[in-house]
Amino acid sequence: MTADISPKFKKLPEHVAIIMDGNGRWAKAQGKERVFGHHKGVETVRTIVELSVKTGIKYLSLFAFSTENWNRPQEEVNAIMELLIMAIERELPDLHKNNIRLLTIGDIEKLPQHCKDSIRKSIETTSGNSGMTLCIALSYSGKWDLTQSFRQIAEQIKLGSIKIEEINEELISSFLSTSFIPDPDLLIRTGGESRISNFFLWQCAYSELYFTNKFWPEFDEPEYYNALRFFEAKERRFGKISEQLK
Repeated sequence: MTADISPKFKKLPEHVAIIMDGNGRWAKAQGKERVFGHHKGVETVRTIVELSVKTGIKYLSLFAFSTENWNRPQEEVNAIMELLIMAIERELPDLHKNNIRLLTIGDIEKLPQHCKDSIRKSIETTSGNSGMTLCIALSYSGKWDLTQSFRQIAEQIKLGSIKIEEINEELISSFLSTSFIPDPDLLIRTGGESRISNFFLWQCAYSELYFTNKFWPEFDEPEYYNALRFFEAKERRFGKISEQLK
């Protein structure tokens, strides 16, 4: 067994969220089809999951497929769906062995039936695990999440279970698809873009944002640790001043 030479951090984010961008562009730069980039991106997912467990991250959320991604060419969408199932089924034994709990968020009903079946089986298999929670966002968008939250609240108001004056931030958060995990402390986006692209619009209100020019297939151990050092150096004031924190 090799010695653990990973750096030690004085402060770690409890929840890291990642927008995994750049698979297709990375593949085109290699002279390959876009699907090749998605295959390579799966390898990066495995690496980052392993590093997160080793480092001590408690929650890791990965933006795998957005509601807008359904508008991509059908051939690419089909390839992504098949790759998704292959990856989940292949990685399930290791996830379970490493005590990782798998969860998904998003409009899962839009996925093909065999995808839904595989996902539900994997979630059930790992449901009793108590280590890191791995949350995969599929057919997800921040606007969708807020919309479904408001619809549920409106229905409860209609039924008389909730009064209008009871609506506050905590109530809205409790109806979001992420109600079972804390808001992200650190949001990482790869691929050179500096936007959050309809991901965790409510949840990222106070997240530290780390943008890197590296495409997702290039996002490696040193760059992940750079993101964690970036977070470590931040003073998180949440509207207060430094003196109040001391």
